[in-house]
Amino acid sequence: MASHFDRKPWYRVLYVQVLIAVVAGIAIGYCFPQFGKSLKPLGDGFVKLVKMIIAPIIFCTVVHGIASMSDGKKLGRLGIKTLIYFEVVSTFALIIGLIVVNLWKPGVGFHIDPLSLDPSIGKGYAASGQSHTSVDFFLNIIPKSYFDAFASGDILQVLLISILTGFALSFMGDAGKPVLEALSIGEKIFFGIMHMIVKVAPLAALGAMAYTVGSHGISALGPLVSLMIGFYVTAAVFVIGVLGAICWAAGFSIFRFIGYLKEEILLVLGTSSSETALPGMLEKLKRLGCAESTVGFVVPTGYSFNLDGTNIYMTMAAVFLAQATDTPLDLGQQIRLLLVAMVSSKGATGVTGAGFITLAATLAAVPSIPIQSVAILIGIDRFMSECRAITNLIGNGVATVVISRSENEITAAELNEALKRTRPDSSQLSVNK
Repeated sequence: MASHFDRKPWYRVLYVQVLIAVVAGIAIGYCFPQFGKSLKPLGDGFVKLVKMIIAPIIFCTVVHGIASMSDGKKLGRLGIKTLIYFEVVSTFALIIGLIVVNLWKPGVGFHIDPLSLDPSIGKGYAASGQSHTSVDFFLNIIPKSYFDAFASGDILQVLLISILTGFALSFMGDAGKPVLEALSIGEKIFFGIMHMIVKVAPLAALGAMAYTVGSHGISALGPLVSLMIGFYVTAAVFVIGVLGAICWAAGFSIFRFIGYLKEEILLVLGTSSSETALPGMLEKLKRLGCAESTVGFVVPTGYSFNLDGTNIYMTMAAVFLAQATDTPLDLGQQIRLLLVAMVSSKGATGVTGAGFITLAATLAAVPSIPIQSVAILIGIDRFMSECRAITNLIGNGVATVVISRSENEITAAELNEALKRTRPDSSQLSVNK
């Protein structure tokens, strides 16, 4: 599995390309400020490309995830346990991110003028910002028609019809399988488009960094680096503190579990996507003693409903952009941001760039923060996506083991004995891949 990445020339690795582009963008912005400012459309164009693919990716992912569930009493019990666990832990992640960014204040002093950013980036999200009361906000989640949600680009509306469609398909049984297969193909198509879009991330990073440094000077990098450091520290505290406590309550060590998944974590580190580690993850969890039905249900569902790293990123990045653009957010607005993030985060996936997508979706429903300000984060998003993906991977692995333990599929003694095997048969993992 690793040999494929070892044979790839270093200059073709997207991570390296983005790193080079960021350095080049900083140099251009510092040495040629006016030229750096002129590269702004590269970043703006990338944001528009990402925005273009948001709705279909979320629709296919959520519908397929719900409709693929098996029938039976265990599904109902497993589903309730899984969704409650996901909601509680995901909310903890959102709250922790919100608390840390308010204490850390990485964006204070950045002073980005929202009027200097391209307003057309958030144009398609205008409808989601019309609500002024709680009643209006929730009524706005209901689209005028099924397809109007896609036409308007309102992500909360897309999530609503996705959930309803997923359950409708699951109730149809075998009759719904042709539609499910078509959605699976559609999902691959839209993921393919997303992968093509991600390939131009180096150009976007170069343009965004050149514009940022050219417009605001080299000191503008300080807030971005501060945000990145704060995010990595927060994610580490969440994994060791929150997930570690959950593991301890279930009778195993978070550190030993992380060691067991080291190959998958390294793979995610190289690709910035937890999706690439899915085959090996499924195999290793089954080898620990988790039932195949539990693994097959919890892990794929978690890829849409339990993205702890993405949740931490969303609240931290959203408040950072408010701080950077001198946009005041009172307690009520931050609570609304939290509630919106609780919904919009459920449409995220393990694909590279999903955190950026859901951040844009969240800002779309919180109009006080200018949607076009997401362009500020393009230069560092690639590096933050690695931390998001690793945190998501560990979080979904812990969730699967904990729910398996609650189903009495494996004892604590059996689990710890399995975790002591420091060298699982990686040859089987490569076959799955």
